[in-house]
Amino acid sequence: MEIVYWSIIIILMILSFVGLVYPILPSVVLLVGSFILYGVFFSFEPFNWLFWTVQILSVALLFGADYMANLIGVKKFGGTKAGIWGSTIGLLVGPFVIPVLGILIGPFLGAVIGEWVVNRSKLKTAVKVGIGSVIGFISSVFTKGFIQIVMAIYFFLVI
Repeated sequence: MEIVYWSIIIILMILSFVGLVYPILPSVVLLVGSFILYGVFFSFEPFNWLFWTVQILSVALLFGADYMANLIGVKKFGGTKAGIWGSTIGLLVGPFVIPVLGILIGPFLGAVIGEWVVNRSKLKTAVKVGIGSVIGFISSVFTKGFIQIVMAIYFFLVI
């Protein structure tokens, strides 16, 4: 049974990293879920207050990194709230409309459409904001990936 338990825990961890590029998967929930399942399957004994404090702070950092990377990417390239909202909607819808490439095309088109339609921006400006959105998304994937790796390593060090 131990092999089944570990398989479930590892699958959740892997899915949490898949969630970095496929945002419909709640990556942080899956990662924390793997920690909780370890406690349920084996023991919560290794998880002291320091472990949970570090993990909760890391979760907060993940959410902050996700929001800030998109915000900075769009703002740095001259975008407004319309670009940020368009990018976010495109990020969620893109992978379903265009599998695989939709993860990059969605935020780009969302930001471009948001800026172009809502703010009546010139197409050149809107495209620039779309590029900033994609850069923000890619940087957030790397940042969140690093934080999740640290969380997982800390988990394995504690157990």
